[in-house]
Amino acid sequence: MSDFTADDHRYMARALRLAERGLYSTDPNPRVGCVIVGGGRVVGEGFHARAGEAHAEVHALAAAGAAARGATAYVTLEPCAHHGRTPPCADALLAAGIARVVYACGDPNPRVCGAGVGRLAAAGVVVESGLLAGPAAALNAGFFSRLRRGRPWLRVKLGASLDGRTALANGSSRWITSAAARADVQRLRARSSAILSGAASVVRDDARLTVRDAALELRGRLPLRVILDPGLVLRPAARLFQEPGPVLVLTGSVDAPARAALEAAGAEVVVLGGGARDLRAVLALLAERGVNELLVEAGPRLAGSFLGAGLVDEFVLYLAPHLLGHDGAPLAVLPTLDDLRDRWEFIYHDVRRVGPDLRLTLVPVPREVA
Repeated sequence: MSDFTADDHRYMARALRLAERGLYSTDPNPRVGCVIVGGGRVVGEGFHARAGEAHAEVHALAAAGAAARGATAYVTLEPCAHHGRTPPCADALLAAGIARVVYACGDPNPRVCGAGVGRLAAAGVVVESGLLAGPAAALNAGFFSRLRRGRPWLRVKLGASLDGRTALANGSSRWITSAAARADVQRLRARSSAILSGAASVVRDDARLTVRDAALELRGRLPLRVILDPGLVLRPAARLFQEPGPVLVLTGSVDAPARAALEAAGAEVVVLGGGARDLRAVLALLAERGVNELLVEAGPRLAGSFLGAGLVDEFVLYLAPHLLGHDGAPLAVLPTLDDLRDRWEFIYHDVRRVGPDLRLTLVPVPREVA
């Protein structure tokens, strides 16, 4: 690995901040930023805003113009070398006369991995990698997960009281957490490729599962709403179908009239061979459809099923400062344990106040599978 200077770190940090500006809009592409430095100053910068539009390097080169010749390009992801909806960025960097390329981490796309930097190096460009690789990979955890593991990065979101209850015994759950926490959830929804819930929760709450913060820069992209509906109990009159944006219903039912009714309401209905309860098959299907980040907003049974199957990558818990009592609904329905060594463990990744509530972001500790 190269000995990077303080300036190198500063310019790559700037490229990462630019990449974050595509947080809500680049799916299924990665979030990428680029800074071009010549003569000790920034001469151009850019970020990828939306799939099908110019990549970060192209925007930065356009801003730099002739000043790009002999300059250094700092890119948060390896420049592409293939023709997709846009031409290869490696070729654009070469044509502009870039002398040095520093990139944070490699691209897991097999059409790119190593090809972009290989083309640059073969043409005499100095290529260096690994600068701020951790933050760059974290920004695109879903993109890396989809291409490397064949499934989305899975984030489970729940709101609960201090005693870990997500609803009263009678099912009432509006509102456990504060308005500030609910507004914060909109950002989680907006950055997600898809939002998944179970049919029982959607029916009970008449949930819409939409992004309701107009200030977030979705640039026309609406997250896919995915409903696991084993028995096709959803009804066409649900508010879910009265909101803009795609709805995918996954089921094991072959009830043709119920399926036709949901399709007439605007849903796409897919019958899975293993049924909607085959969670690994669900994730594989969503990965095939370009889903990078999946947000699960579901009841305790479905949340517990994902946790129990070891499929949760991140757990976001909004904890409200009140008690609901021992007979309320739990966070997750999990198998009964006889030994504390078998407990589900987490690492605190981030803890912060959101209004009167706490937002805990936790990463599960891998469990041994018998």
